[in-house]
Amino acid sequence: MPVYDYTALDSKGKTISGIIDADGASAARQKIRSQGNFPVSVKEVKDQKSKDKESSSFSLSQLFTRVKTTDLTVMTRQLATLIGAGFPLVSAMESLTLQIANPTFQKIIAKVKGDVVEGANFASALEKHPNVFSDIYINMVRAGESSGTLEIVLERLADITEKQEALKNRVITAMIYPLIIMLMGALIMSFLFIYVIPNITSIFEDMKQDLPLPTEILINLSEIFKAHWWVFIVLIVGLLLGLRHLRNTPRGRLWMDKKALNLPLSGPVTQKLAAARFARTLGSLLDNGVSMLPAMSIVKNIVGNVHIAQIVEKANEEVSKGKGLGKSLSASNALPAIAIQMIQVGEQSGNLEQMLNKVADVFEKEVETTVMRLTAMLEPVMVVIMAVMVVFIILSICLPIFEMNTLVQ
Repeated sequence: MPVYDYTALDSKGKTISGIIDADGASAARQKIRSQGNFPVSVKEVKDQKSKDKESSSFSLSQLFTRVKTTDLTVMTRQLATLIGAGFPLVSAMESLTLQIANPTFQKIIAKVKGDVVEGANFASALEKHPNVFSDIYINMVRAGESSGTLEIVLERLADITEKQEALKNRVITAMIYPLIIMLMGALIMSFLFIYVIPNITSIFEDMKQDLPLPTEILINLSEIFKAHWWVFIVLIVGLLLGLRHLRNTPRGRLWMDKKALNLPLSGPVTQKLAAARFARTLGSLLDNGVSMLPAMSIVKNIVGNVHIAQIVEKANEEVSKGKGLGKSLSASNALPAIAIQMIQVGEQSGNLEQMLNKVADVFEKEVETTVMRLTAMLEPVMVVIMAVMVVFIILSICLPIFEMNTLVQ
């Protein structure tokens, strides 16, 4: 059923706006009039897929109208509460449409409700909006519909989304302070090399004596940086664009993801984060009635690492031949050894779903602890580096002055 954006005048002449679903524009106007309002403008809201076809490039408006994870989580939990209280799905979604603050999300939910009214099942209606609802969301909803436990599935989906978003926010928060220090340090050093040091070292140009080696190095670095500062910016921007282009190619993405797992400090964190995502998603899918093979096909797309995704795909092929999940994954080092051991124990005890959730809990905590430890180590290291550079600059400037004082005496 089409959804329309409308502007109307109420009985007091006040301008109001909202969205409404109807079979056509005239039906929408009639529906607005039946509510005691006078329609001023009625415009159909285009489907999400048609929007994607019209404009695939990034626009500034998309940044402010996109659906946030928190919006999706709140809607999912509210919908689960309403359905659990006995509301029919259509009535529950109609109530939610009025409460959603994000206008883009409000229109999407109205479109989904309209499709359900026309006879589509809930999962199929969600499937038309892939930019908002992920594969795991759609498949868990489909499993909940078929098993009659939609409210339970929605509650678990809200829990999963909240945990993943909380972990992501904690990692980002832990990295903000070191990044700010790095940025401020780079700006301060650039200011010193471009403006301060040339003015101070200019007093040494008329000296006929040889300058100390640290002073000569400092002067040369300052001249190079002052004359060619734009080259450094071009190199940095070129490097970032090159890495982005490389990551957008299949071979480049695979190569970068492999290297990311082998890095000394961040490699173990990347592996543990992928293990947490794998275990949490697979455990939730299995716990909600999705069979192993379709669940593994979904999980491979959310681990966040192409190399690990390929290994999961190979493991899925082995599982389809009758092998156990733990044994299929043990052929590679994609996941930590303790995770594979816990999966094997879960298979042997018949509690694979619960064990996968425990694996996710363990590695989510380990990722958070490791990131906190690394950032705690990074701060003093950066301070020491800055201190060494400042001492070098001060020493390079003071040495010629000391030599001049010695000659005067």
